[in-house]
Amino acid sequence: MHGKARAIMFQGTGSGVGKSLVTAAFCKALAKRGVKVAPFKAQNMALNSFVTMDGGEMGRAQAFQAEACGILPDVRMNPILLKPTGEARSQVILLGMPSETIPGREYYARFAAHSAVVREAYESLSADYDVIVIEGAGSPAEINLQTTDLVNMFAAEMADAPVVLVGDIDRGGVFAWIKGTYDLVPDRHRNRFAGYLVNRFRGDVSLLAPGIRQFVEIIPDLPCLGVLPWIPDARFDEEDGVFVKNLETEKAEGIRIAVVHLPRISNFTDFAPLAAEPDVSLAFPTSPSDLGPCDCIVLPGTKTTLSDLAFLKASGWDRVIRDLAQEGIPILGICGGYQMLGTRILDPHGHDGHEGMRPGLGLLPVETEMANEKRLVQTAITFHAPPFFPDPVLARGYEIHMGRTAATGPFRPLGPDHGTHIGAAHPTLPVLGTYIHGLFDEDALRRAFLDFLRARKGLEPIETTTSWRVLREARFDLLASWMESHADLPRLLSLVGIE
Repeated sequence: MHGKARAIMFQGTGSGVGKSLVTAAFCKALAKRGVKVAPFKAQNMALNSFVTMDGGEMGRAQAFQAEACGILPDVRMNPILLKPTGEARSQVILLGMPSETIPGREYYARFAAHSAVVREAYESLSADYDVIVIEGAGSPAEINLQTTDLVNMFAAEMADAPVVLVGDIDRGGVFAWIKGTYDLVPDRHRNRFAGYLVNRFRGDVSLLAPGIRQFVEIIPDLPCLGVLPWIPDARFDEEDGVFVKNLETEKAEGIRIAVVHLPRISNFTDFAPLAAEPDVSLAFPTSPSDLGPCDCIVLPGTKTTLSDLAFLKASGWDRVIRDLAQEGIPILGICGGYQMLGTRILDPHGHDGHEGMRPGLGLLPVETEMANEKRLVQTAITFHAPPFFPDPVLARGYEIHMGRTAATGPFRPLGPDHGTHIGAAHPTLPVLGTYIHGLFDEDALRRAFLDFLRARKGLEPIETTTSWRVLREARFDLLASWMESHADLPRLLSLVGIE
């Protein structure tokens, strides 16, 4: 045990300014120096989540940051996760377990109870590490929310952490954002600001220098701690669905995979390993008119299966997907996508926001009923399901779903003794669904799937594949080098007592 850890916090001038990557970069820089470090974010709102080894659900960004630290993800790193379900409601995940689904007003009314959960988780985590790198959310300057904001200045005060403000210059007006944030934070918290980082700068940094010098005259006690350039090809784990397009790739040759961009798409990082392959063009079309030629269509995960099923039918995706399946184009469904490929979905208790029954796309002989218990588990099994997987291959990942799926007719199992609880394939059509997220992290399975698609297109298989683990480690090293080269790292290290 280490007693109470030193802490530093990265807050933002708004959402999407790069706090998650800055946090991960500093975590990696500390880990490289032998520091026992862990990430922390009191409250996340995200549909992109992860399941820990012991079956707890947490935000994907903190799992990514834990990987940067060289440690296993732990729900204490993200004690509260909010998963929007539509209609201004969110499912509340407390310390990895679903608690309730409530409107925002009711959530904020539980501030005292939730703050106790956050404090207990932080104190427990802090006792196990030397340094905690904390990430904020949105902006600390949302004056209508400051009294019930768990994730920004409350967390900084709780951890006695200096705060580094992150601003995104690519959006424009970065100095106005920083000044406005500084001014709108309550007086009692303002002295926590230790400086700011300008993120996503493009071009000649010397052109920014006069602005930095002038800004010192405006706020003398808020120094610039670095100007971080735009990272080329920066496909890192993100939580917000607005970053889906970052995974799109266009290759001159090979195969093209289209992942339907559902309104409530979740766990889109499932497809990051595909984007890294040299023979894969990856697209996230929103409407059938954006589809173009493709070698495979994927229905991804979703937090609101019934609502996104209605979207598929209203937009014409259902007809397009059924027609392409009949033409022999492979269709893959993951989690909610698997459920939508079935004959029907029943939600007698309204867990998905709509009570009743909805017909599915009818491409798999299965039906799903939304249950009261959420299944949260890491899974490792063997797939052997021709033609997708003609040879046995390890399928490893995690499950996050409330649906229970049963057969309504003959189906092809995904392997010996595997039932529809894990997935199913159509008896004759190239349609397959599974509940396992993170499948494509496995190099052999990913290559087998891609070579199946190549063979259908008349292309030769590829002997070797990209090592996803090696590539991820290289990306963490890139993040650390990015911060070491462009931030005042000695000053940042000094904020956590490292000389």
